[in-house]
Order: sequence, then C-alpha cells, then structure tokens
Amino acid sequence: MPHTTCCVVGGGPAGMMLGLLLARAGVEVTVLEKHADFLRDFRGDTVHSSTLDLLDELGLGEAFSQLPHRLVDKLQVPVGPGVNVGADVSRLRGPHKHIAFVPQWDFLDLLAEAGKQEPTFTLRMNTEVTGLTTRDGRVTGVHYRTADGETGELGADLVVACDGRGSSLPDSAGLRERSWPVPMDVWWFRLPRNEGEPVGASGRIGNGRMAVYIDRGDYFQIAFLIPKGSDARWRAAGLDAFRANFAALMPWLADRLDTVTSLDDVKLLDVKLNRRARWFAPGLLCIGDAAHAMSPIGGVGINLAVQDAVAAARILAGPLRRHAVSWRDLARVQARRWLPTAVTQALQRLIHAKGVTPALRGQLEVSEERSPRPLKLMARFPALQVVPAFLIARGILPEHAPVFARRPGNPAS
Repeated sequence: MPHTTCCVVGGGPAGMMLGLLLARAGVEVTVLEKHADFLRDFRGDTVHSSTLDLLDELGLGEAFSQLPHRLVDKLQVPVGPGVNVGADVSRLRGPHKHIAFVPQWDFLDLLAEAGKQEPTFTLRMNTEVTGLTTRDGRVTGVHYRTADGETGELGADLVVACDGRGSSLPDSAGLRERSWPVPMDVWWFRLPRNEGEPVGASGRIGNGRMAVYIDRGDYFQIAFLIPKGSDARWRAAGLDAFRANFAALMPWLADRLDTVTSLDDVKLLDVKLNRRARWFAPGLLCIGDAAHAMSPIGGVGINLAVQDAVAAARILAGPLRRHAVSWRDLARVQARRWLPTAVTQALQRLIHAKGVTPALRGQLEVSEERSPRPLKLMARFPALQVVPAFLIARGILPEHAPVFARRPGNPAS
C-alpha cells in the first residue's frame, strides 16, 4: 500500500492550510480532494482579519492582495433613519481593520500554489475518500475512488478529516455528535449592484423575513433566511412568490429581481450547528466543520477552520516528523481549539434564539424605538461596536503561524 505521513481529507480552507503548514515543517503530507477544481459558488468567501494576519506571516499577503476581493470594515443593521449599528472592524488594532470577501476558489488556489513549492506536499484532485482502513483499533489510512472509477488505499501515520459537515469519517470512527436545533436555512443568490449603492454588508428584518446583503463590487451576494426545513415549500410556491417576498423586505432591490430567472439560481445552505464530543481517535483527527459545524451567523466558519489547522500543525508537526503521533498529541489539538469553538457556538445559539427565531416569526422589528437592547446601546455608544467586531473579525484565541512556516513577504495593504 502507498504510504504518506499525514493524509489530509478534503481540500477546503482547513485542509489546504494544514497541508501547506505541515509541508513547510518538512512533513510528507498528501491532500485528497474529491472535486476536479475548487469552483463552488457561495462557499465561505469571508476571510477575516485574523486569517489576513496569518497570510502575512506566511508571506502570502501580497499574493492575496492581488486576488479579486472586496474589503469591508463595517457589518451593520439599520435601526432607524440614517442610524446603523453592528460590528465596526475599523476600530480594531492591527494592519487589517477589515474583512475580505474573496471567491473561495481563488483563496484555495493561492494555498495550493504555495503548497506546491514544498517538496513534501502532494495534492490529488478527483480523489474521493470512501472510508478508513484500520488495524487493531487504529486508523491506518483511507480507501479512495478516483473520478474514472479507480479504487485504492493510501496508508498514513495520521488521517485528518477536513471534508466538512458532511464528512463520514467521524461516524466511521465512532465519534459522537451533539447537535443544537437551528431556526433557519439560507437561500444564497446574487443581484447586480449599481455604482453608488451601499457598500459593506448590512441587512434587513421585517414582516417575518430576514436578509443580509454583501457588497461584492459589481453584485450583491444575498443571504435570504427561510424557516428551517421549508426549502421544498418555498420552491413549490414558485419564482414569483419568492420575488414578491424578497421585494417586500428590500424594495430598493426589486428592480433587478428579474435577473434571478429560475429558482435554480438560488442555492440552499442546510444550516447545522453541532460539535463532536471528541475530535479524535487513534490515527484520526477531525478539524473544521468535520469536528464542529457552524451557523453562518457572523461568517466565522472558514476562519475557525483555518485556526484549527494552524493549531494542529503547530502541535503535530514534531510528532509527525518522528512518526510518533500519540493520543495525547491529538487531545492537545482539541483542548487548544475547544474554548473558541464552544464560545462561538454559544453566541450563535443566543443570536438564533433572541434574533433569528423571533424575526422569522414576525415578532422582531428592528427600529430605533423597538431594537433589542444591545443594538440600542451600540447606537448610543458607537465605541461598543468594537466588541462584536473583535468577536467576528479576530475571534477568541486567534492562532499565529508557527515559526517553521513563516516566510518573508510584503503584507497586503
């Protein structure tokens, strides 16, 4: 059986970052990605300040700045005429007082190209992992299938599941999952943006509807929240009903809804919020959404996944070089990343309960008089908007690049 020191399953943000960092540590690492390329729309396009700092440390800041992207320094909710509150990232310290919106495929291509500069890095596209190989209760590698139907096995000292919330590997290893109910799913679509229209990111709540729009330059990326499990019912109501519902919420965008020519243009995000009690088994580690699926609230999922990868690389590089990864080493990764994950998910559950649920039930109207107390306080004392900005853009316990992975380079401006 072919063998690698670390087999990374999934070429998303966590998998590509982990592969790059381990390769820079001199670890033989193979990343298996089931698709032929990274071209998927509406997939975690939010790159927060902590990740931008990390790219600078890796010497990739300048290359990132050349990608098509949009910088946003405020995430706002209108609470009255001319009054907006939310997360003011411009109040943060550091070089990146903003959040970047960049097509995820460009971000992943950047990491892949950096990885290919390392002699111990291998990326295999069109290679879907179909199961784990085990011996004496320990994971020893993976079964895979290529796009042309070829099957095979790849042995590994360590398998890291980075293949998202749909990963089958944690269940195969008996890692139990705790799930929390969520009130919504999300319909993603795009609408043209005209010169002079709102910049940044904001949203609207009213009449039992809720939506967020993100300025992506020549178009708005729209997140239209629908009650959990109602996708089939909304699609059965038809395109005209969808247009009418959205136009009632955001009438200033109604004149371009005809660009959504079919509900096939509207992509469903099946929202989940869960966390594995244990993220590891002998020979296996789960990080990112494979360990803890996040709500889209705050757009923090990609950044938590990247932070997991950084922590895993720092803790495991030495043991992997010695071909001696222990249960204790894997436990250290979870111990390092458990608190920021648990706190972030607790905040998301609070926002679900106090904001999203009543909004979708028509019980929450955001206005200057009727706004929730935290929004009123932030409207009165704008400096308080740095608190949600820090939680979203920096996060709890942000990770920095290990010394072995740092490279000189001009940081992005």
